[in-house]
Amino acid sequence: MSGRIPREFIDDIIARTDIIEVIDSRVRLKKAGRNHQACCPFHDEKSPSFTVSQDKQFYHCFGCGAHGNVISFLMEFDRLEFPEAIEELAQYHSIEVPREKGGAPPPSAEQKQQKESDYELMEKVAKYFAQQLKVHPDKDKAVNYLKNRGLSGEIVKAFDMGFAPPEWDSVLKTFGISPVYQEQLLDLKLITENDNRRRFDFFRDRIMFPIREKRGRVIGFGGRVLDDGGPKYLNSPETRIFHKGHELYGFYQAKQAHRNLARVMIVEGYMDVVALGQFGIDYAVASLGTATTAEHIQMLFRATSEIVCCYDGDRAGREAAWRALENALPFLKDGVEMKFLFLPDGEDPDTLVRKIGKETFEEKLKNDSVPLSKFFFDNLLQRHHVSSNEGKAALKAEAIPLIEQIVGDNIREILLSDLSNYMGDQNKHKLERDIAQANQRKNPKKLDFNTPNKSTISPVRMMIRLLLDDPGLAIKCSAADPTPLVSVDIPGMAMLIELYQFCLAKPLANTAQVLEHFRGHAQSAQLAKLMMWEYAEQNQTAVFEDSFAKLLDWHLQSRMDELFSKSRVSKLTNEEKQELNLLIKEQR
Repeated sequence: MSGRIPREFIDDIIARTDIIEVIDSRVRLKKAGRNHQACCPFHDEKSPSFTVSQDKQFYHCFGCGAHGNVISFLMEFDRLEFPEAIEELAQYHSIEVPREKGGAPPPSAEQKQQKESDYELMEKVAKYFAQQLKVHPDKDKAVNYLKNRGLSGEIVKAFDMGFAPPEWDSVLKTFGISPVYQEQLLDLKLITENDNRRRFDFFRDRIMFPIREKRGRVIGFGGRVLDDGGPKYLNSPETRIFHKGHELYGFYQAKQAHRNLARVMIVEGYMDVVALGQFGIDYAVASLGTATTAEHIQMLFRATSEIVCCYDGDRAGREAAWRALENALPFLKDGVEMKFLFLPDGEDPDTLVRKIGKETFEEKLKNDSVPLSKFFFDNLLQRHHVSSNEGKAALKAEAIPLIEQIVGDNIREILLSDLSNYMGDQNKHKLERDIAQANQRKNPKKLDFNTPNKSTISPVRMMIRLLLDDPGLAIKCSAADPTPLVSVDIPGMAMLIELYQFCLAKPLANTAQVLEHFRGHAQSAQLAKLMMWEYAEQNQTAVFEDSFAKLLDWHLQSRMDELFSKSRVSKLTNEEKQELNLLIKEQR
């Protein structure tokens, strides 16, 4: 992988970019006072609740809660990963993205140009295959095959399906017009070469399925044989732009069909994806001749909260499902679901949806899918018999390391509780859980933002809110430095100090840059919520210093109460007596 993108560059690209221009190019904004508004692009609504602030370079939807800076918007709207969003902004400004040392060197201008040329050529070949389905002398064979499989012309066009002619060199002759182009065709595995250095087309006499990556660019092909010769399906080998363990057929189309994917179904074949799409089940994807990988799961859980793995009910299908489950465990967080639907013998999604129709198929998907937790223990209990102590020990030895990979506290706790039931020691587990919860109540999390309002806003929250708006306050109000209070047990203090120190180092940062710095922070969501609290226009410097004074009063009063309480039950030390006297004088 390339090195990390320097933080300074990220800050700079945010400073260069006007969030209004970027969002308005995708969602038509209207001026509304100091801000801009639109109907939210992330959920359906009739009246606008999506607000963009040019001053803060920040957006927020009061309907669904979507919020963030320009990078967040590109990640959500264009469905980009973080580095891709940075690349998109860099391209918008016609600048290069630097990389820190430690990783692979960044791609050169020549390598970038090569990739763009590769994508362009793959798109041309995809269009060529689609054209051959209409004009080639043998087109009827391919068209009849598709009709016999029950596919309509509309769905064939929607997935850009095509026909690879039976000739040995149709692609080679059409696109290999020079030695340089032939080498590119060879690199992209569109043609191949034998031991005698004879070159010929890689795909011949097949129905072609272009494989698009998540940004819609063609990166490879799948080919379905029309006759009995050769493998039934042939996939593009790995190339410099195609890595099948990272890609899913139909994922791009599913994202295009649904701005917010409520569910994604993983099936085994290209034809399953296309057939389901024809019946309106347009959220199916297929792995490309590989098992469902960890990269697949991670990519899907970024786009949806529910994954259903739809496999054959035979041994091979269940083994594939177990591998998918193992790969999914490190990405299971609270709020997401993974299920498994095992089909009857002799059926696949293609044949089944044609027999029972969309409504019954989706009803089956809803009612017959097995939750991950049930499939997890059903599978383990087939191998370990809990009727003996040895069987229980073996079950626990296999289950615990798997469960501990889960990042979601609630999902992990539920599976541990289920395991204790199978082990017969549920009372012990319940006791351990209750003790842990009691300890957690004694030591609550430091920062707990509730919905702030004018009457209940604490000095800590107010100082955080003001720093988010104007990081320069850290220097302007240097006397109101909360850092010495680092050991004080006041909710939010650790967050305030961390934010204050950042603002001290970056006083010219804007709100978007501050929030970008805290992307991925444990309290980033709470900071964003606090950003949405509007306060009355007033002297920010005075309010910041006044809030700090109140914070000191809180601390001093709390320390006085602590010392008074101690004096009632035991003697104070001389140092504590002096401290108490000073506090009393300070209060007076």
